[in-house]
Amino acid sequence: MADFHTGRLCTEIIDTQFGSLTSKVASVLLIRGRLSLPQIVRYSGLKPRTIRACILILIQHNIVWHVQRDGDPEMYEINVEECLLRLRYGRYIYYAESLFGNPGAEIVQIIMDHGKLRPPDILALLHKHDSKVLAQYKQALYKLVSGSYLKASTARSHVSPRDRQLQYEIEEIKKFNGHPTPKQIRELKEVAEARLKRELDESEKIGLITKAKEITHQRSGKRKVQEEESVVDDEVFFRVNCQRFNVHIRNEIIVRAAKERYNSQAASVVQAAITGSENAQSSVSEVRSDPVSISRIIMLLADNDDLQSGLAYSSKKVPIPTCVKDYLGLLSSADNPTPAGKANAFVSFGGSKVQVEYETICRTLRRKLLESIALEKHGHEGVRIIRLLLDTGKMDEKQIAKVVMMASKDVRPLLAAMSADSLISTQEVPKSADRNPTRTFYLWYVDLYKGYSSLLAGAYKILYNIGQRRRAEREASDVKAVLEKSLRTDVQQDESLLTRMERETLKEWEDRELRLTVLESRAEETVFILKDLAVHGIGGD
Repeated sequence: MADFHTGRLCTEIIDTQFGSLTSKVASVLLIRGRLSLPQIVRYSGLKPRTIRACILILIQHNIVWHVQRDGDPEMYEINVEECLLRLRYGRYIYYAESLFGNPGAEIVQIIMDHGKLRPPDILALLHKHDSKVLAQYKQALYKLVSGSYLKASTARSHVSPRDRQLQYEIEEIKKFNGHPTPKQIRELKEVAEARLKRELDESEKIGLITKAKEITHQRSGKRKVQEEESVVDDEVFFRVNCQRFNVHIRNEIIVRAAKERYNSQAASVVQAAITGSENAQSSVSEVRSDPVSISRIIMLLADNDDLQSGLAYSSKKVPIPTCVKDYLGLLSSADNPTPAGKANAFVSFGGSKVQVEYETICRTLRRKLLESIALEKHGHEGVRIIRLLLDTGKMDEKQIAKVVMMASKDVRPLLAAMSADSLISTQEVPKSADRNPTRTFYLWYVDLYKGYSSLLAGAYKILYNIGQRRRAEREASDVKAVLEKSLRTDVQQDESLLTRMERETLKEWEDRELRLTVLESRAEETVFILKDLAVHGIGGD
C-alpha cells in the first residue's frame, strides 16, 4: 500500500499513460494493497475480462507484481517504485541518445513503449530494412545490454523481492529441527538476503551469450573458427534498467553542485573523476567511486578547460598537473581537516588515487535542500535554528533564543511554525511521573527522517497537481480543438491551414506546457535527492 500523495500520483501517471480503466484497477490496488482477481472485481466494479486486460498491461510494463503460492489464489500488487520512475523516462531517452546516438535512443524508447521485448521484436518494430542501418542498431543494442542499460526480464523479476526473501527464510527455517533461537533467526535472514542479492547479481548477467565466430582465411579460402564473440541472446526479454540511468542523473547533480559551490573549473575536475570510473558504476547505492589516478583525470579533461583561471596564481603559467592537484585539495577539504570539513568534501585524495565520495555528497545535498525549504518558508532565522539544532542536538527554547540572538517572543512562534511544517520536532522530558505539562521540559531538535518524509510528500503532491493542471489546460475547449486539428496529417504538412488565432492558441499552450514540464523536472529532481539518494540512510546526516 502507498500513502495518500504517492497513491494519487501513481494513479495520475497510469491514467495519463494507460487510460482511465487501467488507472481504476491500479487505484484499487494502491488503496487496498495486495488483492486477488475476485477481490479486484468486487472493489472496482469492472468486468473480469476488462480487469484481466488491465492487469496484463500493467504486468507487461513491470508496474504490477504477481505471485501464487501453493493452494492460494494469484495475488497482485502494485510496484510503486517502477510506476514513479516513469516520470524520468524522458531523461533516460536523453542519456541514451547522448551515450549511444539516435539508434540507442530509439531502442530505449521502443522498449519503454512496450514494457519488455526480445531483440528480434525490437528490430522489427524499428522498421529498418537497410543492412548497414540495421547493423548500427544491432551494435547499439549490444552496447545497451553489455553496459547494463537494458536488463533481462525473467519470471522471478515479476515477483516482489520481499516475497522472495520471505520464501527463502521459510525454506531455511524448515531445515531446523525444532524452534530456532533469535540468533539463528537473524543468521537465517542474513542467508536469505545474501541468496536474494546473489540472484539479483546473476540476473544482471543474463542477456549475452558466447558465439563462435568463423572467419574466412584469405589465402586458402577455408573457413576456420578463430575466436569467440559475445552477442545478444534473441530469446531473452529485455527491459530498461532504470538504476543504471539513475547513475547519470546523480553524477549530473553532483557536478552541478560542485560548480555552484566552487566554479566551473572545479566542476570539470569532478566530472573527469566521475567519468574515469563511470563504467563500473551500476547503481546509486555506491558509497564512493573506484579509485582514479590523477593522470587519468588529466587525460579526461577537455582541452578548452582553462583550469588556471579558476585559481589565483602569482605565476602566469602553471602546469596542468599542479592545477589539478590544487583543485583536488580544495574538493577534499585539505585546508579544513576537521569533521565539519570532511563532511563537505567532494572527493578523498590520498597519494595518487582519487575517489568521489557519493554518500557524503548526497547527505550534503539533502541537508542543503532542507535548509533551502526553511529559508523559503521561515527566512534566515529558520535556517539559523536548523543549523544550530543539527550541530548541537536537543535544546530548549531559552537556549535557542540565547544562541541565535533573538528575543523569546520572536523565537516561540517561529519554532511553532517550523514544527507545523515538520522541519523540527519536540522531545518531552517530564520532571515527575504524572507528566504534568507545567513540570515538563520541551526540547527542540531536528528529526531528519520526519523532515525528509514531509518534504517528499510535498514533492509528490506538487507532481500530482502539475499533472492535474496539465490535463485541465489540455482539455480546455479551445485548446482541445486546436490540438486535435494540429494532429491531422494535412495540417502537419502545411501549417498555413491553421488560422492566426489557432496558431496563437497553439503557441500559448506550448509555452504553458513547457513551463509545467520545467517545474515537473525540478520537483522530480527533489524527489530523486530525497528518496533515491537516501539509500545509505539518514542516520549520519
